[in-house]
Amino acid sequence: MDRLTAMRSFVEVANTNSFTKAADNLNLSRLQVSRHVQEVEDWLQQRLLHRTTRKVSLTAAGEGALRHCEQILDQTAELEISALEQAQSLNGSIRISAPIGLAQHLLLDTVQAFTELHPQVRIDILASDRLSQLVDDRIDVALRFTQQPDASLIARRLIIVDTVVCASPQYLASHNPIVEPSDLARHNCFVHLTGHEWDFVRDNQHFSVKVSGTISANDMAILRRAALSHNGIVWLPCDLANPYLESGELMRVLPEFHSPSSGLWAVYLSRSYQTPLVRQFIDFLAQSWQHDIKVAG
Repeated sequence: MDRLTAMRSFVEVANTNSFTKAADNLNLSRLQVSRHVQEVEDWLQQRLLHRTTRKVSLTAAGEGALRHCEQILDQTAELEISALEQAQSLNGSIRISAPIGLAQHLLLDTVQAFTELHPQVRIDILASDRLSQLVDDRIDVALRFTQQPDASLIARRLIIVDTVVCASPQYLASHNPIVEPSDLARHNCFVHLTGHEWDFVRDNQHFSVKVSGTISANDMAILRRAALSHNGIVWLPCDLANPYLESGELMRVLPEFHSPSSGLWAVYLSRSYQTPLVRQFIDFLAQSWQHDIKVAG
């Protein structure tokens, strides 16, 4: 029995709760995956999975075996990575999920730099502000802005990105002044579909205001463009806002108030051991994005 292959099948079934999905992800038949899991159970002399016609779940013994199998496979991946580094040759494919604005800006530049170093690598980018389901969408690495990633995923924080509320000088000159966060409720605010409440901090006091406006979208770049048309106010991550703050096309609103920062995390499933290339790529992201992105000025 190839125990590593059998363990990969067992771990994939445990993570997907499905023999069919595991088989698809591993490019194996369902029968092969089922045999692999049976081989692991025979090897360990324990029942690792509860199987019904509708559901697959771990037994108590299976939970312990899953942790050990993942550790073994991760160690194997590290060994493979070391061998790849020595050979100075990477090949294969990675499927990445990232917010639209990040994918168009920071990520694309970094991906191009990585593929220039490793021309045999193919990278598929799924640009969407919807939170991808890593298993269902077959994502190797998802880049997410969040304060705290899902505990069920493996996560590595890459950088901290400040956020800023801003508008064009023309808009600010022609509308009522904004002195307190509550003033924003009376302005045309362009909002992301997932966030109609903006938070601020000043002197350890927290402020929250519900905002609305004539345009909402699931792409920050669209909202930025709307603000550049002098029609409203937008809340942007600083990687998107800073070039326009530096040029003067946008101005910071409520500069004495701090908008909460977000961590940019690389999150992935333990099944990333299938492609040691994934870890190399995450390391490359971390090396390329060494500095947090602060508000310009």
